Amino acid sequence: MNHYVKMVKFGTLRENDGGIMILEQFRASKDEVYKFEAGLSNEDRALVHQLAQKMGFKSKSSGYGKERRVAVHKIKKKVETNNGFGNLPCFAFSQEASQVLGNLFAHYPPGDGSLWEMIGEDSGSTEKFKPKKDDIFARPSMSKADIAKKMEALNSRIMTTSNLKQITEDRSKLPIASFKDTIVTTIESHQVVLISGETGCGKTTQVPQFILDHMWSKGEVCKIVCTQPRRISATSVSDRIASERGEGIGESVGYKIRLEGKGGRNSSIVLCTTGVLLRVLVSKSSCSSKTGPIKDDISGITHIIMDEIHERDRYSDFMLAIIRDMLPSYPRLRLVLMSATIDAARFSQYFGGCPIINVPGFTYPVKTFYLEDVLSIIKSNDGGNHLEDNTTSETPINNCELSEEEKLSIDEAINLAWFNDEWEMLSELVSSEGSLKLFNYQHSLTGLTPLMVFAGKGRVGDMCMLLSLGADCHLRSHDGNIALEIAERENQQEAAEILKKHMDNNFSNSIEEKQLLDKYLATVNPELIDEVLIEQLIRKICVDSEDGGILVFLPGWDDINRTRERLLASSFFKNQSKFMVIALHSMVPSMEQRKVFKRPPHGCRKIVLSTNIAETAITIDDIVYVIDTGRMKEKSYDPYNNVSTLQSSWVSKASAKQREGRAGRCQPGICYHLYSKIRAASLPDFQIPEIRRISIEELCLQVKLLDPTCKIEEYLSKTLDPPVLESIRHAILVLQDIGALSTDEKLTQLGEKLGSLPVHPLTSRMLFFAILMDCLNPALTVACASDYRNPFTLPMLPEERKRASAAKAELASLYGGSGDQFAVVAAFECWSNAKNMGLESRFCSQYFVSSSAMHMLSGMRKQLQKELVRSGFVPEDTTSYSMNAHDPGVLHAVLVAGLYPMVGRFSPNKKGKRAIIETAGGDKVRLHNHSINFKLSLKKNAEHTLIVYDEITRGDMGMSIRNCDTSKKFSSSNARGIYAGYSLYPVMRRVFRFAGDIGWRGHTGYYGQYNIFGQASSGNKATGEEAKRAVYRTYKFRGESNPWAF
Repeated sequence: MNHYVKMVKFGTLRENDGGIMILEQFRASKDEVYKFEAGLSNEDRALVHQLAQKMGFKSKSSGYGKERRVAVHKIKKKVETNNGFGNLPCFAFSQEASQVLGNLFAHYPPGDGSLWEMIGEDSGSTEKFKPKKDDIFARPSMSKADIAKKMEALNSRIMTTSNLKQITEDRSKLPIASFKDTIVTTIESHQVVLISGETGCGKTTQVPQFILDHMWSKGEVCKIVCTQPRRISATSVSDRIASERGEGIGESVGYKIRLEGKGGRNSSIVLCTTGVLLRVLVSKSSCSSKTGPIKDDISGITHIIMDEIHERDRYSDFMLAIIRDMLPSYPRLRLVLMSATIDAARFSQYFGGCPIINVPGFTYPVKTFYLEDVLSIIKSNDGGNHLEDNTTSETPINNCELSEEEKLSIDEAINLAWFNDEWEMLSELVSSEGSLKLFNYQHSLTGLTPLMVFAGKGRVGDMCMLLSLGADCHLRSHDGNIALEIAERENQQEAAEILKKHMDNNFSNSIEEKQLLDKYLATVNPELIDEVLIEQLIRKICVDSEDGGILVFLPGWDDINRTRERLLASSFFKNQSKFMVIALHSMVPSMEQRKVFKRPPHGCRKIVLSTNIAETAITIDDIVYVIDTGRMKEKSYDPYNNVSTLQSSWVSKASAKQREGRAGRCQPGICYHLYSKIRAASLPDFQIPEIRRISIEELCLQVKLLDPTCKIEEYLSKTLDPPVLESIRHAILVLQDIGALSTDEKLTQLGEKLGSLPVHPLTSRMLFFAILMDCLNPALTVACASDYRNPFTLPMLPEERKRASAAKAELASLYGGSGDQFAVVAAFECWSNAKNMGLESRFCSQYFVSSSAMHMLSGMRKQLQKELVRSGFVPEDTTSYSMNAHDPGVLHAVLVAGLYPMVGRFSPNKKGKRAIIETAGGDKVRLHNHSINFKLSLKKNAEHTLIVYDEITRGDMGMSIRNCDTSKKFSSSNARGIYAGYSLYPVMRRVFRFAGDIGWRGHTGYYGQYNIFGQASSGNKATGEEAKRAVYRTYKFRGESNPWAF
């Protein structure tokens, strides 16, 4: 093994995110070891340990004193080729299943080519399933006389309508109004123009109107397409522009978002999401490449305005590259880029130094407070401050607050870690509970705390995490030692040095602020959302002021829901005539989202609970107070290990500035940052562009739809910040593995179909199998749950956790009891039944299911089903496509075929250890203890049991699989899955390699009616006989124990 050692020398890793950048470069290199030079401070070495653990590396310190260094190692995959998947024992079909497949292959022998080609030959002959199109992007069919009439009507409305006259006067006072002539003349003379404007300058609503009025003044028609990164931005901005012109939405101004739109050909301004326009560009290229010259879907567009490009979402970055390439072919097309003042010069350089028009913003002054200030404000004015209730006891408050069951669990975790070096249970407790009542718990016999254990064992990263969360380093074990003395006794020098520094540390805050902050951090985990503090702060604002909207930034839907429930449960806020509490999230229906823009009645205060969707995408003009938790949900992907994470992280300084700006739109405002001044100084300058931190299979497929002859790697290298090469290469391998691309990177017919839906290609393929197998409803649930979240809640108390686990297993048993996806499907079906019976609350409580998550899944399912209808894959009435919805064998076949290559098997158990899952890619991962199948990893006979899973995630305990289904036996029920999905035979053939046991007794039935192209299918009995109609066997699960079962 060739260990390449790299030395680095710098002042501090905390400056400019040095540690993250260095380790990112190391991960992209072929080096196996990265060794930092001696001279790093204790804090920097601790940071390296933390970052290494988070990024999936191993780290180790060596040396003494000034020569102490920290080295980071890549974790090598141990793939034993002599004991790989190739040596799996041959699976055996039941006699009945063998007969089914024998008859199938006799009638339809498998060939080497893709049967998608044969099926697709006549797909255009059916009118029933033709995709629905609209002409909203076509150029308006108006004459000069029509344009003159419209201008005359607009001027008349302005002159005769007092409200519109006032709006026009207000528009003239916006900072961007004085730049109108400059903007239109620059756009006339340059194909690309960048408008860089501060928050509040008016660029989003005014620039499209400047262009429209200018074009109409010349008697010319135009189609101005304005992209926004989010749905709510597209709908709210279109509403605003239409109202400023005295029109209803859908006339001169329209919008188009996924599954919703208003307006048509004669809408001169069209607001849409970036993804919608991207699909127009891709579908135009895809169609023209196959059918020759056709009516160009974008030839009618005269202007494209890309707003909020500084957000750097993956679609925007990708579309910038597409449009830059197509501009020479469309010399009359104008591109207007609009951005906040963040990094404007870089965007200009990307387009060859296009002109930049800088527009100043107009915001009222905003006063800023941080966590220390907020605690002081609440303490000085509220005798009921929750900090006052947890102050002064020499004995840790945690032991007396914990139940006996919890104490036993923590005692066991500390014992396993201290005596056996088994860390999983303690790490799980610390990361999941996240509060001082656990961090400062002292073992009932030894008095050891988790901090003492981590310090004594030299686990520096875990120790620093506890210290940062307020763990008490002054507590003494029963033998009289504190954590520092234990570290010194165990010769853990680095841990001891960090503890000394921490104990001597003195922040620059005042003594009172420091004491208040320390006391707060001793009771609350700053990585989590403190709904109590938020409620107290909102109450304080409401008591001290008479009006002004309040905007609270929260990471995700769960945090929004918990905060909302806490507010509504309070006697102070429950009066709906005084308080209007509104949730704002990207998954909330558009009609609900629009409520945030309505001003409340006099005497009623608006409280908006939002994700970062309200950061720049929209403007709520009556907000005066902003509460910034400093957190956001961010999904990241590690292409080197094929691992995904979705976690709450700290925002960037740029985002924090944008959040502050939301408070000063209509009058002087106040922003309360619920993190310390020290934390604020350490935030990164910018977030990492999304295209560099997510899996890009979907984008790579869009590249081939756009230009079938190009090389994906070459095309994506044109983006502003190209994805890492390993990410591109891994995406190509996945697309080849599922049959979307050939080995020479050519787009297949299957690839064209997979790329036609706005979901991940694996999800599209699973849905296609479900359509083929008349199992659509449960597949929709699985698809949406994987894209959103698991709907099951996780209680804290051990006894309740056991009940929750049993309830989940009971639901899974309705589909055969083999996996987590089945539990989600059954939960949704039962929840729907319970809701219809008026028993939703009872069901959610009994089965530990989140009602809000279920409502979200319900809305997402409807959206996805409408997309299948719109794309022409199914008719509007999809009843016949769910005839096998309650057949566990068919559903399992859909999952196995649809999720390949996400397959693995249990490796042999080592004595006293849990079985490890070996994936098809050679990774060794654990099964998460929240999975229904977790107990299998403890059984000796689990060897060679095969699983199918949705993704591998990385957490504090390493890589794990949370959602999976097992396979035990191939029977005729599952043979029907192969039968139905036979048109993807080359893919299924690879699935057979990993197919083991799928444990259900099957049944004989029919498959048929239509494939996904809408062609009639002859329908074949499982015995091989011809039949015209499909029949199926209904599984009856209803019983006394589960009255909601289907």
